[in-house]
Amino acid sequence: MKKLFLAWKEPKSRHWFPIGCLEFDGNKYHFFYIQGVEKARREGFTSVYSLPELDKTYSSTELFPLFSNRLMSRSRPDYLKYIESLNIPEGEDNPMTVLSRSGGGKATDTYEVFPCPEINEKGNYYTHFFVRGLRYMPKCSIDKALQLQQGDILYLSHDWQNSYDSKSLLLHTEDRYNLGYCPRYLSQDIFRMLQEHPQQVKVTIDRVNPSPTPMQFRLLCNLTAECNLVSETLHERNFKPFAGDDYQPLSMTQLLR
Repeated sequence: MKKLFLAWKEPKSRHWFPIGCLEFDGNKYHFFYIQGVEKARREGFTSVYSLPELDKTYSSTELFPLFSNRLMSRSRPDYLKYIESLNIPEGEDNPMTVLSRSGGGKATDTYEVFPCPEINEKGNYYTHFFVRGLRYMPKCSIDKALQLQQGDILYLSHDWQNSYDSKSLLLHTEDRYNLGYCPRYLSQDIFRMLQEHPQQVKVTIDRVNPSPTPMQFRLLCNLTAECNLVSETLHERNFKPFAGDDYQPLSMTQLLR
């Protein structure tokens, strides 16, 4: 994992805004703000305290404290169990991968980290995510979630009546147990795919973590889609994840870095 995005949650409305991008080139970490920060500023956001200049690209051989403080210490006795719950293979628990799976959420602030989906060796869109909102589902759905196995297929449905998010995508089993939602940051890409080639979008269970794992880390899924079909239908040469304006660098200086 070499690219992550940072999102900010407006405390009153609880709406999330993508505001920045973290990249790792193998030697240095780079952070810069993206155009979504302009929408966040209209809602009261100013900047990250330790990264105050919106038009600057920050570079460091060490991970910025904003992100390193979101990693569990390797010295903790439950560290290996935590990495196992994220389904990260042994030896691959580098900071970018751990942050991409965990989201780096903290109770003390309003930030979240999420990965940029990748295009795998087959040319397909590919990403992992934890099912959102399982804790708000009825007990029968939570019980059903714990019965699932790696490789089980989940299905996506547009939750038309969701007043909070008009593009929310509900995840359910074949026998119609609602388990929660796909992360909002994936909605725009997935909607495009579902509109053109819904049969090519596939969500499968990657890992089921038992209690007492926190509910937000119970169901880890992976999502794949055939980008070539999407590109042909939309008359695009190459379908790129997160191609919307919100995810583009805020300034040309950052773009030409």
